[in-house]
Amino acid sequence: MAERDPADAGFDDEALARIPAFIKSRYLDTGLLPHAQLLIARNGRIAHFSHQGPAREEGAKIDKSSLFRIASMTKPITSIAFMQLVERGKVALDTPVHRVLPELEHVGVYDGGGGSAPFMTKRPAQPMRMIDLLRHTSGLTYSFQNRSNIDAAYRAKKLDDWFGDLTLDEMVAELGKLPLEFSPGEAWNYSVSTDVLGAVIQRLADKPLDEVFRENILAPLGMDDTFFQVPAEKAHRLTDCYALAPGKGRVMYDRGETSAWLKPPTQLSGGGGLVSTALDYHRFCAMCLNGGTLDGTRIVGRKTIELMTMNHLPGKSDLATLSRSLFSEAANAGTGFGLGFAVNQDVAKTMIPGSAGEYYWGGMFSTAFFIDPVERLHMVFMTQFSPSNTYPIRRELKTLIYSALA
Repeated sequence: MAERDPADAGFDDEALARIPAFIKSRYLDTGLLPHAQLLIARNGRIAHFSHQGPAREEGAKIDKSSLFRIASMTKPITSIAFMQLVERGKVALDTPVHRVLPELEHVGVYDGGGGSAPFMTKRPAQPMRMIDLLRHTSGLTYSFQNRSNIDAAYRAKKLDDWFGDLTLDEMVAELGKLPLEFSPGEAWNYSVSTDVLGAVIQRLADKPLDEVFRENILAPLGMDDTFFQVPAEKAHRLTDCYALAPGKGRVMYDRGETSAWLKPPTQLSGGGGLVSTALDYHRFCAMCLNGGTLDGTRIVGRKTIELMTMNHLPGKSDLATLSRSLFSEAANAGTGFGLGFAVNQDVAKTMIPGSAGEYYWGGMFSTAFFIDPVERLHMVFMTQFSPSNTYPIRRELKTLIYSALA
């Protein structure tokens, strides 16, 4: 996967060179983002790789070794790990979740109450299945959705705090005491579903999630800079991370030198806990684009990747119709959802250049990737700024990248 000449990869060199200049003038010179790294590849080979801005306050510029908190870009890796178990006959997409996680067997659907009053529930129309975890139709939610009494209960219990008091198994047990927002399969809501999927993987594999990742995905792909806890010898490579504070603008969220990610997490989050590099995630994307294999190493089968990147929303609907989320890492218009990825269903509705069948996701610190099997193209974008929906940089990057195709 050596780098190649942009023109050789089917790009207009001049148009491609305009992209880092745009990022610099729009986002770095203005102080909106602290730094930016962009990797663009065609047929698995790098056509463009640029680095701008300091890794840490007043420090050296980010480079190819810089480590970034990829947050929800962890989800596709977790989904691949689960599909490996499907391929081995240990579980199926229609397996009820409570068969593996009995703590969730008697969970009900919200029917009133909350806050100072006890929750009232009703029986779900159908049980939560593994496919519901993969496509976010489980009825679970996230504490940061800020739209219901249920996510308020998540906040009170600090359910999705990776460095809090609850282990992954303890988080699942607490979820079993709270109602679902809707009956599984009836709607789409961005949620802790992929964290629960991580608990499923741990139970079936009978080993911690980080070991499963390392043995079955990260080591075989040579992703040696991807982990839940940054090793001490690599700590100097972890970038500073920022957040938007009302009335203050960009403020420090997690300093690289003293980061929470330098310590072991209480909760191994398959939904958002990994740190990685652009080059490591490039290898993951190249594996997906290549039908589940890379450099002769098979991670999953070709038909498994095809299945994962189909639209699995009930009735072949889209997020604009089914979503109840106030926040997700996807634009709703023209977007379906597969098994761990958002899927571009209708390019015209997205109003951004792209291809039908392109799949993607992003993370809360504004990292992003997309994979286009039609153009044999993928992108990895790294920065560290939350929330990820503050600026339209993802759609701007897509527009610029597709406009640079020769």
